[in-house]
Amino acid sequence: MDVAFILILFVIGLIGSLLSGMLGVGGAIINYPLLLYVPVLLGYTGFNAYQVSGIVAVQVFFSTLSGVFAYRKGNYLNKRLILTMGIAVLVGSFIGSFGSRLLSEEGINFVYGILAIIASIMMFVPKRGKDDLELSDVTFSTGLAAGLSFLVGIGAGIVGAGGAFLLVPIMLVVLKIPIRMTLATSLAITFISSIGAAAGKLSTGQVPLVPAIIIVLASLIAAPIGTMIGKKMNVKILKVILTLLITATAIKVWMDILI
Repeated sequence: MDVAFILILFVIGLIGSLLSGMLGVGGAIINYPLLLYVPVLLGYTGFNAYQVSGIVAVQVFFSTLSGVFAYRKGNYLNKRLILTMGIAVLVGSFIGSFGSRLLSEEGINFVYGILAIIASIMMFVPKRGKDDLELSDVTFSTGLAAGLSFLVGIGAGIVGAGGAFLLVPIMLVVLKIPIRMTLATSLAITFISSIGAAAGKLSTGQVPLVPAIIIVLASLIAAPIGTMIGKKMNVKILKVILTLLITATAIKVWMDILI
Protein backbone atom coordinates (compact mmCIF):
# COMPACT_ATOMS: atom_id res chain seq x y z
CA MET A 1 0.00 0.00 0.00
CA ASP A 2 1.72 3.21 -1.19
CA VAL A 3 1.60 6.67 0.40
CA ALA A 4 -0.75 8.07 -2.24
CA PHE A 5 -3.31 5.35 -1.63
CA ILE A 6 -3.09 5.87 2.12
CA LEU A 7 -3.73 9.59 1.57
CA ILE A 8 -6.74 8.83 -0.65
CA LEU A 9 -8.23 6.60 2.03
CA PHE A 10 -7.61 9.26 4.67
CA VAL A 11 -9.35 11.95 2.60
CA ILE A 12 -12.31 9.62 1.99
CA GLY A 13 -12.55 9.10 5.75
CA LEU A 14 -12.36 12.84 6.42
CA ILE A 15 -15.11 13.72 3.93
CA GLY A 16 -17.45 10.92 4.97
CA SER A 17 -17.05 11.54 8.70
CA LEU A 18 -17.35 15.31 8.44
CA LEU A 19 -20.67 14.95 6.64
CA SER A 20 -21.83 12.17 8.97
CA GLY A 21 -21.20 14.36 12.02
CA MET A 22 -23.08 17.27 10.45
CA LEU A 23 -26.08 15.17 9.47
CA GLY A 24 -26.36 12.77 12.39
CA VAL A 25 -25.59 9.62 10.40
CA GLY A 26 -22.82 7.10 10.87
CA GLY A 27 -21.19 7.73 7.49
CA ALA A 28 -22.00 4.45 5.72
CA ILE A 29 -24.35 6.09 3.22
CA ILE A 30 -21.41 8.26 2.15
CA ASN A 31 -18.31 6.11 2.71
CA TYR A 32 -19.69 2.92 1.16
CA PRO A 33 -19.85 4.32 -2.40
CA LEU A 34 -16.66 6.37 -1.91
CA LEU A 35 -14.65 3.30 -0.90
CA LEU A 36 -16.27 1.16 -3.59
CA TYR A 37 -15.76 3.57 -6.51
CA VAL A 38 -13.03 6.19 -5.84
CA PRO A 39 -9.95 3.89 -5.63
CA VAL A 40 -10.95 2.19 -8.89
CA LEU A 41 -11.54 5.53 -10.63
CA LEU A 42 -8.05 6.62 -9.57
CA GLY A 43 -6.44 3.50 -11.01
CA TYR A 44 -6.00 1.40 -7.88
CA THR A 45 -7.18 -2.11 -7.18
CA GLY A 46 -10.49 -1.53 -5.49
CA PHE A 47 -12.04 -3.16 -2.46
CA ASN A 48 -14.72 -5.78 -2.92
CA ALA A 49 -18.15 -5.43 -1.33
CA TYR A 50 -17.19 -7.62 1.64
CA GLN A 51 -14.15 -5.46 2.41
CA VAL A 52 -16.02 -2.18 1.93
CA SER A 53 -18.81 -3.28 4.26
CA GLY A 54 -16.23 -4.40 6.82
CA ILE A 55 -14.29 -1.12 6.73
CA VAL A 56 -17.50 0.88 6.94
CA ALA A 57 -18.74 -1.13 9.93
CA VAL A 58 -15.61 -0.35 11.96
CA GLN A 59 -15.58 3.31 10.84
CA VAL A 60 -19.21 3.84 11.80
CA PHE A 61 -18.50 2.46 15.28
CA PHE A 62 -15.83 5.07 15.98
CA SER A 63 -17.42 8.03 14.17
CA THR A 64 -20.75 7.66 15.98
CA LEU A 65 -18.98 7.19 19.33
CA SER A 66 -17.19 10.52 18.94
CA GLY A 67 -20.38 12.16 17.70
CA VAL A 68 -22.33 11.02 20.76
CA PHE A 69 -19.68 12.53 23.04
CA ALA A 70 -20.10 15.85 21.25
CA TYR A 71 -23.88 15.80 21.83
CA ARG A 72 -23.85 14.40 25.37
CA LYS A 73 -24.13 17.79 27.13
CA GLY A 74 -27.16 18.94 25.15
CA ASN A 75 -30.84 18.23 25.78
CA TYR A 76 -31.35 16.43 22.48
CA LEU A 77 -30.57 12.81 23.44
CA ASN A 78 -33.81 10.90 24.15
CA LYS A 79 -32.76 8.04 26.45
CA ARG A 80 -36.02 6.07 26.12
CA LEU A 81 -35.79 6.20 22.34
CA ILE A 82 -32.12 5.20 22.45
CA LEU A 83 -32.87 2.18 24.66
CA THR A 84 -35.91 1.03 22.66
CA MET A 85 -34.42 1.34 19.18
CA GLY A 86 -30.85 0.58 20.23
CA ILE A 87 -31.49 -2.91 21.58
CA ALA A 88 -33.63 -3.89 18.59
CA VAL A 89 -31.19 -2.57 15.99
CA LEU A 90 -28.22 -4.18 17.79
CA VAL A 91 -29.78 -7.64 17.54
CA GLY A 92 -30.76 -7.10 13.91
CA SER A 93 -27.37 -5.70 12.86
CA PHE A 94 -25.46 -8.64 14.31
CA ILE A 95 -27.73 -11.11 12.51
CA GLY A 96 -27.33 -9.22 9.24
CA SER A 97 -23.57 -8.72 9.47
CA PHE A 98 -22.84 -12.31 10.52
CA GLY A 99 -25.10 -13.69 7.78
CA SER A 100 -23.69 -11.40 5.06
CA ARG A 101 -20.89 -13.90 4.38
CA LEU A 102 -23.54 -16.09 2.76
CA LEU A 103 -24.36 -13.40 0.14
CA SER A 104 -22.50 -12.63 -3.08
CA GLU A 105 -20.90 -9.20 -3.67
CA GLU A 106 -23.77 -8.34 -5.99
CA GLY A 107 -26.18 -9.35 -3.25
CA ILE A 108 -24.57 -6.98 -0.75
CA ASN A 109 -24.66 -4.10 -3.23
CA PHE A 110 -28.27 -4.94 -4.04
CA VAL A 111 -29.22 -4.69 -0.35
CA TYR A 112 -27.40 -1.36 -0.13
CA GLY A 113 -29.32 -0.07 -3.17
CA ILE A 114 -32.64 -1.11 -1.64
CA LEU A 115 -31.85 0.62 1.67
CA ALA A 116 -30.69 3.80 -0.06
CA ILE A 117 -33.76 4.12 -2.30
CA ILE A 118 -36.15 3.52 0.63
CA ALA A 119 -34.39 6.17 2.67
CA SER A 120 -34.48 8.57 -0.28
CA ILE A 121 -38.24 8.14 -0.74
CA MET A 122 -38.96 8.54 2.98
CA MET A 123 -37.05 11.81 3.19
CA PHE A 124 -39.43 13.33 0.61
CA VAL A 125 -42.49 12.59 2.76
CA PRO A 126 -43.52 15.85 4.51
CA LYS A 127 -42.80 15.86 8.24
CA ARG A 128 -45.42 17.15 10.64
CA GLY A 129 -44.92 18.61 14.08
CA LYS A 130 -42.63 21.12 15.72
CA ASP A 131 -38.86 21.08 15.61
CA ASP A 132 -38.40 22.65 19.04
CA LEU A 133 -40.43 20.35 21.32
CA GLU A 134 -39.11 19.83 24.83
CA LEU A 135 -37.61 16.41 25.59
CA SER A 136 -40.47 15.60 27.98
CA ASP A 137 -43.11 16.37 25.31
CA VAL A 138 -41.90 13.77 22.79
CA THR A 139 -43.94 10.54 22.61
CA PHE A 140 -43.69 7.52 20.28
CA SER A 141 -44.90 3.92 19.84
CA THR A 142 -42.42 1.61 21.55
CA GLY A 143 -43.48 -1.47 19.56
CA LEU A 144 -43.31 0.31 16.22
CA ALA A 145 -39.93 1.85 17.03
CA ALA A 146 -38.45 -1.52 18.09
CA GLY A 147 -39.90 -3.48 15.15
CA LEU A 148 -38.70 -1.05 12.50
CA SER A 149 -35.28 -0.80 14.14
CA PHE A 150 -34.85 -4.57 14.09
CA LEU A 151 -35.61 -4.73 10.36
CA VAL A 152 -33.29 -1.81 9.64
CA GLY A 153 -30.58 -3.52 11.68
CA ILE A 154 -30.68 -6.67 9.55
CA GLY A 155 -30.31 -4.76 6.28
CA ALA A 156 -27.77 -2.30 7.65
CA GLY A 157 -25.71 -5.09 9.19
CA ILE A 158 -25.36 -6.75 5.78
CA VAL A 159 -23.68 -3.65 4.28
CA GLY A 160 -21.75 -2.75 7.44
CA ALA A 161 -23.84 0.31 8.19
CA GLY A 162 -25.19 1.52 11.48
CA GLY A 163 -28.51 2.22 9.76
CA ALA A 164 -28.78 5.94 10.52
CA PHE A 165 -29.62 6.80 6.90
CA LEU A 166 -32.82 4.77 7.41
CA LEU A 167 -33.33 5.42 11.11
CA VAL A 168 -33.31 9.19 10.59
CA PRO A 169 -36.25 9.26 8.12
CA ILE A 170 -38.11 6.67 10.24
CA MET A 171 -37.72 8.86 13.32
CA LEU A 172 -38.73 11.99 11.42
CA VAL A 173 -41.61 10.66 9.32
CA VAL A 174 -43.02 7.64 11.19
CA LEU A 175 -42.29 8.38 14.85
CA LYS A 176 -42.62 12.19 14.46
CA ILE A 177 -39.47 13.03 16.43
CA PRO A 178 -38.22 16.68 16.12
CA ILE A 179 -35.38 17.10 13.63
CA ARG A 180 -32.57 18.20 15.93
CA MET A 181 -33.43 15.54 18.52
CA THR A 182 -33.50 12.97 15.71
CA LEU A 183 -30.03 13.93 14.49
CA ALA A 184 -28.54 13.68 17.99
CA THR A 185 -30.40 10.56 19.14
CA SER A 186 -29.78 8.72 15.86
CA LEU A 187 -26.03 8.93 16.49
CA ALA A 188 -26.42 7.09 19.80
CA ILE A 189 -28.70 4.44 18.26
CA THR A 190 -26.35 4.02 15.30
CA PHE A 191 -23.42 3.57 17.67
CA ILE A 192 -25.25 0.71 19.38
CA SER A 193 -26.12 -0.78 15.98
CA SER A 194 -22.51 -0.51 14.83
CA ILE A 195 -21.41 -2.72 17.73
CA GLY A 196 -23.36 -5.61 16.22
CA ALA A 197 -22.31 -4.82 12.66
CA ALA A 198 -18.60 -4.51 13.50
CA ALA A 199 -18.64 -7.66 15.63
CA GLY A 200 -20.25 -9.67 12.83
CA LYS A 201 -17.83 -8.39 10.18
CA LEU A 202 -14.74 -8.93 12.34
CA SER A 203 -15.78 -12.43 13.36
CA THR A 204 -16.23 -13.45 9.71
CA GLY A 205 -12.93 -11.94 8.48
CA GLN A 206 -14.44 -9.21 6.31
CA VAL A 207 -12.36 -6.30 7.68
CA PRO A 208 -8.99 -5.36 6.07
CA LEU A 209 -7.31 -3.92 9.19
CA VAL A 210 -4.88 -1.32 7.76
CA PRO A 211 -7.44 0.49 5.55
CA ALA A 212 -9.94 0.31 8.41
CA ILE A 213 -7.45 1.94 10.81
CA ILE A 214 -6.77 4.75 8.31
CA ILE A 215 -10.48 5.47 7.87
CA VAL A 216 -11.03 5.37 11.64
CA LEU A 217 -8.23 7.88 12.31
CA ALA A 218 -9.78 10.26 9.79
CA SER A 219 -13.18 9.75 11.43
CA LEU A 220 -11.90 10.64 14.88
CA ILE A 221 -10.67 13.95 13.50
CA ALA A 222 -13.59 14.90 11.28
CA ALA A 223 -16.73 13.57 13.02
CA PRO A 224 -16.60 15.92 16.07
CA ILE A 225 -15.98 18.90 13.77
CA GLY A 226 -18.98 17.93 11.68
CA THR A 227 -21.12 17.59 14.80
CA MET A 228 -20.18 21.10 15.97
CA ILE A 229 -21.05 22.51 12.55
CA GLY A 230 -24.35 20.60 12.57
CA LYS A 231 -25.37 22.15 15.89
CA LYS A 232 -25.12 25.64 14.40
CA MET A 233 -26.80 25.00 11.05
CA ASN A 234 -30.46 25.62 10.26
CA VAL A 235 -32.44 22.37 10.62
CA LYS A 236 -34.11 22.83 7.22
CA ILE A 237 -30.72 23.09 5.54
CA LEU A 238 -29.61 19.92 7.32
CA LYS A 239 -32.64 18.00 6.07
CA VAL A 240 -32.14 19.21 2.47
CA ILE A 241 -28.47 18.17 2.51
CA LEU A 242 -29.31 14.75 3.92
CA THR A 243 -32.05 14.20 1.32
CA LEU A 244 -29.76 15.17 -1.58
CA LEU A 245 -26.97 12.89 -0.37
CA ILE A 246 -29.22 9.86 0.03
CA THR A 247 -30.88 10.46 -3.36
CA ALA A 248 -27.59 10.87 -5.22
CA THR A 249 -26.17 7.73 -3.67
CA ALA A 250 -29.29 5.69 -4.45
CA ILE A 251 -29.20 6.76 -8.12
CA LYS A 252 -25.49 5.89 -8.48
CA VAL A 253 -25.81 2.46 -6.86
CA TRP A 254 -28.85 1.48 -8.90
CA MET A 255 -27.23 2.66 -12.16
CA ASP A 256 -24.34 0.29 -11.43
CA ILE A 257 -26.66 -2.58 -10.50
CA LEU A 258 -28.83 -2.20 -13.60
CA ILE A 259 -26.12 -1.25 -16.11
